[in-house]
Amino acid sequence: MRILLIGEYSRLHNSLKEGLIHLGHEVTLVGDGDDFKNYPVDYSIDAKISKSKPILYLRRFVFKISKFDFAKIERGIRFYFLVSKLKNYDIVQLINEASVKTTAGFEIFLLKKIIQQNKKLFLLSCGTDAVCMQYMVEKKFKYSTLTPYFESDKRSNIYNYMFEYLSKSHLKLHHFLYKNIEGVIASDMDYAIPLEGNTKYVGLIPNPINTNKIIFKELTIEEQIIIFLGINRHSYQRKGLDLFEKALESIEKKYSNKVKIIKVENLPYDEYSTVLDQSHIVLDQVYAYDQGYNALEAMAKGKVVFTGAEQEFEDYYELNERVAINALPDVNELVKELSLLIENPQEIIKIGKNARAFIEKEHDYVRIAEKYLEVWKS
Repeated sequence: MRILLIGEYSRLHNSLKEGLIHLGHEVTLVGDGDDFKNYPVDYSIDAKISKSKPILYLRRFVFKISKFDFAKIERGIRFYFLVSKLKNYDIVQLINEASVKTTAGFEIFLLKKIIQQNKKLFLLSCGTDAVCMQYMVEKKFKYSTLTPYFESDKRSNIYNYMFEYLSKSHLKLHHFLYKNIEGVIASDMDYAIPLEGNTKYVGLIPNPINTNKIIFKELTIEEQIIIFLGINRHSYQRKGLDLFEKALESIEKKYSNKVKIIKVENLPYDEYSTVLDQSHIVLDQVYAYDQGYNALEAMAKGKVVFTGAEQEFEDYYELNERVAINALPDVNELVKELSLLIENPQEIIKIGKNARAFIEKEHDYVRIAEKYLEVWKS
């Protein structure tokens, strides 16, 4: 089959592409590299002009006054000039409801052309979208990435981009997509739960992880336990990284000789991954029920990851042993869990092994690619 993947946020589409190619399919990936992460794509729609130094100052000034980012227009224009090449695909899959990351009206215009010249269209729910956002606004989760917003008005500006998914213009795009897609696929429990009962929902397919590219090295603990925190300022509050930082302050005081803490900020994907390799424990995110892509890749390396691992996740995969630490939005609980690991280093080694085994069983990129093919064909 010929498959077109539009958009990339987390390396999901790259790993899926690798699995599909392994199975003999032809795959094209279009995206903007997701800013500083710089994920590889076949055709780039990165807003390079808008990111250039002279234009960047003007762009920031315009955004400050109008809250409009004209990089959206540049991405849309770049995609428009690719449209003639993106035809005769059996499957088109969108990473998100805003996969081109242009204005809602322009996105509809572009996707109409894509729909006209290709066959089946599918949508992924693997990040904020209208369905997930409405579920969180109604506080149906016991906690979510919107929890900090509800707890403090001071943080509200950080969440403006998320509320765009409930704007009139985006809802028009959302309804357009749901009229034209064959189905919507969730990548984990955080997106599957809000989609339950939706007529377009075709099921959960776990994130694909290419374990051939990710080397597992059994953890060994010599003098210090190394704890890693990768900070992305764009998602600092909604991932609960402030809670991790507060917990680390206590841990550093309590176990100054036993731990080494590594913090990095806004690194490109390859650099981030290299620094993470040095660690035993990885602090990923707090406000989640299931693991996102960064957590899964760290687990594939055999790290002990603090992330979403709620009861719903454990029930779905029928787990009897811990494969990750469920990071609750409570600094005292985070300190407690970290302390237990530091005082019982054998648990770190055990959970690290469990994590890798879980990834190999449930997230193997070739088996996941096969699951996508089953859904697309049906």
